[in-house]
Amino acid sequence: MSNTQDRIPLKARKVSFSWDDTPLHWVPGDPFTTHTINVLHLLLPAGERWFVHVYKQVLPYIRDERLREDVIGFIGQEAMHSQAHDEVLPHLREQGLDPTPYTAQVDWLFEKLLGDRTLPPGRARRWWLMERVAIIAAIEHYTAFLGDWVLGAEELDRRGADPTMLDLLRWHGAEEVEHRSVAFDLFMHVDGDYRRRVRTWATAFAALVFLWQRGARFFMENDPTLVDGRATFKDFYVRGRRGTLPATGDMLRSIPRYLSRTYHPSQEGSTAQAVAYLAASPAALAAEKGAA
Repeated sequence: MSNTQDRIPLKARKVSFSWDDTPLHWVPGDPFTTHTINVLHLLLPAGERWFVHVYKQVLPYIRDERLREDVIGFIGQEAMHSQAHDEVLPHLREQGLDPTPYTAQVDWLFEKLLGDRTLPPGRARRWWLMERVAIIAAIEHYTAFLGDWVLGAEELDRRGADPTMLDLLRWHGAEEVEHRSVAFDLFMHVDGDYRRRVRTWATAFAALVFLWQRGARFFMENDPTLVDGRATFKDFYVRGRRGTLPATGDMLRSIPRYLSRTYHPSQEGSTAQAVAYLAASPAALAAEKGAA
């Protein structure tokens, strides 16, 4: 496995957050940034439950003890992420934003479209499992990209973003950077076919862009405090320039990196930065104390 000096044992941190003091627009005066990031709370619980489901099926194919440990650590962390984002949803409902119509579509995507199919044991079933392992590797390229971005997004602090929400995002982002190589290493270990990597990247990228813009639009249109809430690509681009959302150019430049034959996720983000944040995160420290 690449970059073993960067490897740290992965552990799930049992974090919890209180949303009582978090305002509806937790980036003050900027509902668009707030809601674009809020889409994470709708996408991630179903997506990460699906990761865990697929990875439990792939465990018997792993012939490397160290990778197996990493995958088990990854499963634990992803299950915690799913739960932490799920717990934001009741808070959104209390503020007049019921996400059910949107989350129902996301659940359908992961449970039905990308779920288990009644395939006979053998080649067809293995093909579908490998296809999903490759899709997860592509999605994890973007979650690591976003994790690395949010750890350095100082503009959110300057604009007075809610500290609890920032801690949730940065704790999650730091763990995404911490385990950024696991999904790719697993794909390379059990399959590694380059054409599959390209094909599933296209599927994952198209799905993420589609779901994200739908989610941002859903929130802006249903925000009870906005008269004419809209979400446009221009809004996204402008905030990327400001630093409150990822820059469009940075996201586009990450595509050829993933598609390069020499790609490895260890080249993205910084484990040291992730570990430093997890050592200071209020939620991670409280979890550590609780565990002790």
